[in-house]
Amino acid sequence: MTIHLDSLDHAVDFILQHTPSSLRMGAPLGLGKPHRLLNALYARIEADATRHLHLYTALSLDPPAGGKGLERRFVGPFAERHFGADFPRLAYVQAMKRDALPAHIEVEEFYMQSGGLMDSAQAQRGYASLNYTHVARALGERSVNIIVQKVAREPASGRLSLSCNSDLTQDAVEAIIARGLPRPLLVAEVDPLLPWIGGTAVVEADYFDAVVTPPGPYPQLFGLPRQPVSDAEYAIGLYASALVRDGGTLQIGIGALADALCHALVLRHTDNGTYRRVLAALAPGIERHPAVIASGGLEPFAIGLYGCSEMINEGFKHLVDTGVIRRKVVDDELLMRRIADGTANLGDQARLERDGEYLHGAFYLGSPEFYQWLRQLPDDRRRAIGMRRISEVNQLYGSNEDLERLQRRDARFFNSCMMATALGAAVSDGLEDGRIVSGVGGQYNFVAMAHALDDARSALMFRAVREGSGKPQSNVRWNYGHTTIPRHLRDIYINEYGIADLHGRCDEDCVMAMAAITDARFQAELLDTAKRSKKLRDDFSVPPAWQENTPAHLSAKLAAFRRDGTLPDYPLGSDFTEVEQRLVKALGWLKANTATPWTKLSTVLRALSASSDDAGAMERMGLTSPARFGERLEAKLLALGLRETR
Repeated sequence: MTIHLDSLDHAVDFILQHTPSSLRMGAPLGLGKPHRLLNALYARIEADATRHLHLYTALSLDPPAGGKGLERRFVGPFAERHFGADFPRLAYVQAMKRDALPAHIEVEEFYMQSGGLMDSAQAQRGYASLNYTHVARALGERSVNIIVQKVAREPASGRLSLSCNSDLTQDAVEAIIARGLPRPLLVAEVDPLLPWIGGTAVVEADYFDAVVTPPGPYPQLFGLPRQPVSDAEYAIGLYASALVRDGGTLQIGIGALADALCHALVLRHTDNGTYRRVLAALAPGIERHPAVIASGGLEPFAIGLYGCSEMINEGFKHLVDTGVIRRKVVDDELLMRRIADGTANLGDQARLERDGEYLHGAFYLGSPEFYQWLRQLPDDRRRAIGMRRISEVNQLYGSNEDLERLQRRDARFFNSCMMATALGAAVSDGLEDGRIVSGVGGQYNFVAMAHALDDARSALMFRAVREGSGKPQSNVRWNYGHTTIPRHLRDIYINEYGIADLHGRCDEDCVMAMAAITDARFQAELLDTAKRSKKLRDDFSVPPAWQENTPAHLSAKLAAFRRDGTLPDYPLGSDFTEVEQRLVKALGWLKANTATPWTKLSTVLRALSASSDDAGAMERMGLTSPARFGERLEAKLLALGLRETR
């Protein structure tokens, strides 16, 4: 019998009364984590050392706090507006950041908010390296005895929706029971602001042992701030968009690279002439690239795409709204086979249109605008979005492999990595000293699936250069002390300098393909190392065209399209005001130009004579009338940054 509660304190009482003194708790990643319930439980257990809490989770979302100086002036007001002054920051995350979790509380995460816990010894020690599809089994192995989750409620029926996180809960419960263990205690926290998603995300209220509906006011849902897209990121997105086959399947990650790819796909579909002009300026003759030819060319999407991605985000909203994603599938193998071989009748087509879904995901996360879009979708479009278990989305072997192969035809799996080696390995989640930046998540799943599907491709996208120790460093490495994707699973790599197709290639061909997309400043060293390692013939010399692999050449190619708005700074919309958008550019410039003691000194000296006529920006940063010396210096630096990025 399900207990209905209206108080967080009562929910904590219920949990402590119905669980042993050692809680082994699972909580969804991201948005589905019930922050307020977790904080109430944490406070109670923190004060009682006779109880032990071991929390198993991932992606514990924490709004930015800002650093100091100009960064704090910018982030503080933005975070309060965007996330809400009452956003319930997770108490265990704040403790982990200080390495201050008490001895009787442990937290184990399989995916971290990118870069957020690099300096936490407790978080780094508690990281569990797991493929997303292996997490449910791991929870069974850990004998989890309670799972908590945020849910949406349908007012008319009282049914509940797993909504933003259909990924692991049901798989985890089944994995725990399969080990002969008792069914874990299931506790739901209802959030009236969480969008309702029907279909397979729906469960009856009695699926949970307790359902708590805390009183309002309800904090805003965590919104991911949309970031500006750089020239490099646009180039990567444009190259990637040329590999997508009409009528195929699309998976994308998150961040500026995914935003750029989605914008390019929409441009290809809605303004194909302009799209081709941008591509021609970026890479003359790209339509003759073998990987592009194999993908069917650069035409608009006559059939449309089917989206199948562990995460549904802002980009998918854009693709659905513009008709790029519209190819529907149904969970009927015979019907899908008739569609594939061209024997479907009018009844089949009618059922596909009526019952089909064009977007499958296991969790969603995005901006406030994205959540509002989900809330306001017409019923027919809402029914076309299916939230599924991670075992169904991230692999072919979750339920019906033959059906999933038919649905996922011509799949293109796009994910990001930090670095790639010249022989084809990818570094996506950690550093060579062992510290974890984020986690492998579902990346390996999609790479492996691309190799298992005859007509699929995996493309790992990365920026060619990063700043390290105040100087540029190549992200094409000869070798690196950490690997996320091994080189025997190499397929396609994309950065701002092009497409490297490594699928089935020998080592020498891989070296040349990766060198062709390496920044010109680092090509000679990479090739010399390859020759010393006997992976490249001694008489190989760099083609002249490779010397154009520089940021300056790239910016020149895209400059006209940046100016005329074809490639806007925020292609999917912005959470920043117009003033804040100017400040983002200025602060980014200052960060890049104060990275070393020498550049910092040089920038400060230049700033001493700077003044600003951007009154709005100075007012937003609280520097209209700086009083103390530190404030006056910050105002000067900001004025310089605004001038340089105008």
